[in-house]
Amino acid sequence: MTAFDVAALRRQFPSLLEVDEGRAVAYFDGPGGTQVPESVIDAVADYYRHSNANSGGAFLTSRRSDAIASDAHVAMADMLGAASEGEIAFGANMTTLTQHVSRSIAATLVEGDEIVVTGLDHEANVGPWRSIAGDRGIRVRTVDVRLDDCTLDLDHLDTLLSPRTRLVAVGWASNAVGTINPIAQIVGRAHAVGAWVYVDAVHYAPHAPIEVVATGVDFLACSSYKFFGPHAGVLYIRSDVRDRLPSYKIRPAHDRFETGTANFEGLAGVLAAVEYLASVGRSHGDATRTASRRDAVHAAMRAIRRYEMELYARLAAGLGAVRGVRLYGITDPARFLERTPTAALTVDGVAPRAVAEALGRDGIAVWDGDFYATGLIERLGLANTGGVVRIGLTHYNTVEEIDAVIGALSRIADRTGAAAATAG
Repeated sequence: MTAFDVAALRRQFPSLLEVDEGRAVAYFDGPGGTQVPESVIDAVADYYRHSNANSGGAFLTSRRSDAIASDAHVAMADMLGAASEGEIAFGANMTTLTQHVSRSIAATLVEGDEIVVTGLDHEANVGPWRSIAGDRGIRVRTVDVRLDDCTLDLDHLDTLLSPRTRLVAVGWASNAVGTINPIAQIVGRAHAVGAWVYVDAVHYAPHAPIEVVATGVDFLACSSYKFFGPHAGVLYIRSDVRDRLPSYKIRPAHDRFETGTANFEGLAGVLAAVEYLASVGRSHGDATRTASRRDAVHAAMRAIRRYEMELYARLAAGLGAVRGVRLYGITDPARFLERTPTAALTVDGVAPRAVAEALGRDGIAVWDGDFYATGLIERLGLANTGGVVRIGLTHYNTVEEIDAVIGALSRIADRTGAAAATAG
């Protein structure tokens, strides 16, 4: 393993001290929402103690709220590699923001235009586009998935792109099976036909650096509760694209895409989450103490990526030796750079929910189901059998936890095999 002091980082997360019937809880539920460090908890509480007010007032607490909101925009611009904080908007979550901005995008489309979605994505980056297409006579075309490794068929994408394509909606990484899509390549192909690209980075953001300018994406959405922050959504819109979009807002609203009163306490937590990542970049990454926050956050994500994928290699190897366990997605260790540390699996003869319940009794938190990656789970033929079990690694997980979940799954598989042999 690399010199990554996970014990020191874990001490910053109070929830990691939780026990369930005397057992320490191993959190592998990160793709559904990560735990948060003490600094994020403090930032939210301190907002209520010292800054709780609406925006635009000529008094202390309102000025503090406005300053926190401004700082949060700058922080997310740093994390995403945006050109300026003006390209950042906040909302309830990625799904709500996407539904909202889809109205503005729809207003630029005409009957006969086309939108391309994928069979790998979370429904939040499929459903909104199907909805606006139905309203405006727009055709939606779907990129197929290679089921052997759950990757997008880019040759099929090429056949779908045309001068009528106006938008390509794609996830940076699959929240179900962990596949990382080649976003820069997809952006290049879409831009070649004049289409915008809308990227769902919810699952990717906790695991690797993001550079929106370098990759050329037009829109990118993510949710801070997936990267150690509170429940808040973040939307990046490239400035020249933003200027071309109509908006749906009430007249006094200060921002075209942030509607209603902001979740100021949430923004305080977002700011603290980005600062936490910057601190990881300085303490565990290659950023110097004087590095900018932007450089420090990206250093953190590089260090987190290395550590998580070493953990994942151990997990994948261990699960590969358990009879009856099937892993979905990219399973070749030589290709692990093409995936996140998120394992999707089934156990022969055991429903995914039953597996999750058994793991839960051992103090191991995992998810089961389709995680709104409905199209993919249907294509895999698993929709009617409960989907998959998802083990999502984050940088606060440990080798000991990896070994514990492998052991627990081995016992589940052994019990099922023994029961089947007895019945036979």
